[in-house]
Amino acid sequence: MTRAAGIPSLRVLICGGGIAGEAAAYWLARGGHRVTVVERFPALRATGAQVDLRGQGIDAVRRMGLLDVVGSKLVDEAGVALVNARGKARATIMANTSGRGRQTLTSEYEIMRGDLVRVLHDATKEDVEHVFGVSVDRFEQDEKRVVAHFSNGTSGEFDLLVGADGQGSRLRRAILPPGTADPYRRVGIHMAYWFIPRIATDTNIRDTYHAPGRMIMRRSHNPAETQVYFILREESEEASAVHREPIERRKKFWSDRFRDAGWQTERFLEGMRTADDFYSQEVVQVCTDTWSKGRVVLVGDAAHCASPFSGMGVSGGLVGAYVLAGEINRHPHDLPRALADYDTTLRPFVDEIQATVKPRLLRLAMPGSRWAIDAFHSAAAVACFLRLPELVARHAKEDRGGDWRLPEYPDLDNG
Repeated sequence: MTRAAGIPSLRVLICGGGIAGEAAAYWLARGGHRVTVVERFPALRATGAQVDLRGQGIDAVRRMGLLDVVGSKLVDEAGVALVNARGKARATIMANTSGRGRQTLTSEYEIMRGDLVRVLHDATKEDVEHVFGVSVDRFEQDEKRVVAHFSNGTSGEFDLLVGADGQGSRLRRAILPPGTADPYRRVGIHMAYWFIPRIATDTNIRDTYHAPGRMIMRRSHNPAETQVYFILREESEEASAVHREPIERRKKFWSDRFRDAGWQTERFLEGMRTADDFYSQEVVQVCTDTWSKGRVVLVGDAAHCASPFSGMGVSGGLVGAYVLAGEINRHPHDLPRALADYDTTLRPFVDEIQATVKPRLLRLAMPGSRWAIDAFHSAAAVACFLRLPELVARHAKEDRGGDWRLPEYPDLDNG
C-alpha cells in the first residue's frame, strides 16, 4: 500500500476488527498514519452470515482497488422467491445484473461477511498492527492525546481513538452524556440465523416463507451449507431481552415462537439445536447526534447502524470509514475540524439510508394473518408477472443511498 506524502502521521487506535474497523484501518494507513486495531476476539472474526454491497458501498470498494477481489468471493444468489407451505414459488424477483439502476432484494454483490472481513484484513495486515484478544476497557483524553486502558492491563497513548465496535458499542456509551439511554430506534422485529447442511432442493434462489407475524428465509452460499433466518414481529420486553441470555435460552425462545410455522420449520429447528454458529439480535437503528467527542470518534454500526433491512449497513460502514480518513487527511493539523466535517459530510448519506427503513412497510411485508399473507403473495405474483420489480430496478436513477456521492480525497485516491 502506498502512503500519502506530506501528511503528519497520527497514532490511531481502532477498537473493533470487523468490516468498518478494517476499512478504517485501510484508509488511515493509506493516508500515512500509524494504525493499531484491537479486536476482543482471539482471532480475526471472519464469521457471520451473508451481506451485500450496494450503491456507494460498491464505489468505496472500487476506490480501494478491491472490487475484483471481492468479485471473486461472491455468493451465487440469483434472486428471491416467495414460497408457500409446500415450497412452491408464488413470485420470484431476480437480481439486477444489468449494471444499470438499483439493486433488487438480491444485490449483484452478495458475499459472506467472513470473506469480506478477510479481504479487508489481507489488504491492511502489512501496514496495520492487529492485536487480538484485547479490548478497550476505558480511556481518558485531553487536548493532545487519548490514553486507552486495555483489558490485558496495559495502556497506550494515541492521537485518535476510533470506535468500530458495532451496534452495542461500549465506546459510544462512554462518549454520550451520563445517563443517556442507548440511542436505538426500535422497529419491533427480531432476527436469528444459523447454518445447516445443504440438501438437493436448496437452490441458488433465496426462499422466503411467511407465517403470521413471522418470516423464514433460506439461502445457500456453498455446496455444503445453507443459511437459515428466522424473523419475528414482536414488541415485548421478553423479546428485547432474550438476545442477552445464554444461547440455550435463546434457542428455546425461537423454537417456541416458530414451532408451528410450517414449511421446512422442523428441519430448520433440528439444525438449530446443534448449530454452534447461532446468532440472534433485535433489529434496531442507531440514531445519535454524537459521533465524536474530543479525540474519540465512532464509525460504522457504532455510529449509525441502519439495520439489516436497509440493505446498506455494510455499505454505510465502508463509506463512513472512507469519509473519516479523508476528512482527517484534509485537515491533519486540526482534528476537531476534521471530525466535525466527517459528521457534516456523512450525515446526509446516513439520513438517506436510515430513511429506507419504514416500520409500516416492514410490518406490511410480514403480514399478521393467513389471508393477509395470501393477499401479499398474490400482489407480488402479479407484479412479477408484469416484470415490475425488474423494470423499476433497471430504470431507477439511484440506489438506496440516494444521489449522495462519495467525496474526492486526492491524498487517499491517488495515494
